[in-house]
Amino acid sequence: MVVRELELDLDAFEGPFDLLLTLVLKEELDLAEVDVAGVVLAFVERLTHRDELDLDACGEFLVLVSALLELKARGLFPDEDAELADLEPEEAAEELARRLAAYRRMKEAATWLAERLEAERDRFFRVGPAPLAPRAEPRLAPQEPAQLAAALRALAVEPPPVSLRHMALRFPPVAQFLERFRAILRRRRRFDFDVEVGALSRVEQAVAFLALLELRKADEITIAQAAPFAPIRVASGEERSSGDERRAEWTVHSA
Repeated sequence: MVVRELELDLDAFEGPFDLLLTLVLKEELDLAEVDVAGVVLAFVERLTHRDELDLDACGEFLVLVSALLELKARGLFPDEDAELADLEPEEAAEELARRLAAYRRMKEAATWLAERLEAERDRFFRVGPAPLAPRAEPRLAPQEPAQLAAALRALAVEPPPVSLRHMALRFPPVAQFLERFRAILRRRRRFDFDVEVGALSRVEQAVAFLALLELRKADEITIAQAAPFAPIRVASGEERSSGDERRAEWTVHSA
């Protein structure tokens, strides 16, 4: 099937498709009067009478109709320069294909630029003026080879072993704080635990708290705290017993 020999029967033209393109390119036929849809319908009708689809003919027809549509679109803008008057149909199709390829490249470039703009949206560039002159590179003063050799020899000496004795944890005995707290309670009935251990290290404070728990377990002291992280008040067990007796006596008198 030869597309150029497609017979057309339109209101403004009757004859082969090749002749229609030639008359249009030579401006002997007003393209505005040509029904392009009728051309397409005639080609489709021609295809329906064939047993198989001719892909080569379809491709050629698509290119030629595209060229015809471009020429018709150009007629809407008479101020633009259109140097297609002397082109043959094949040349017009090639020119259309070239422009479509250029349009495709521009569209791909626009898509790439849009992606870059979206990726770089959060970056900001300095808008101030550039420095007038590059910064001077610092230069090393002249060195003595003997001093350099002495420094290298000092670096080559094996360093002394590092002592880790200061990192060892030494826990004082719990009995030491047991006796200390008992001695305090013999002098006075109450004391503030935080005040007594405030000057000690964290390890000594932890051992002192263990001693406090041991005294509470033996029921020698009572521990009170008004709120979380409040000072810990320590009282002797005898004071708690006398307080219980006073409360019991008050309860009997009240009854």
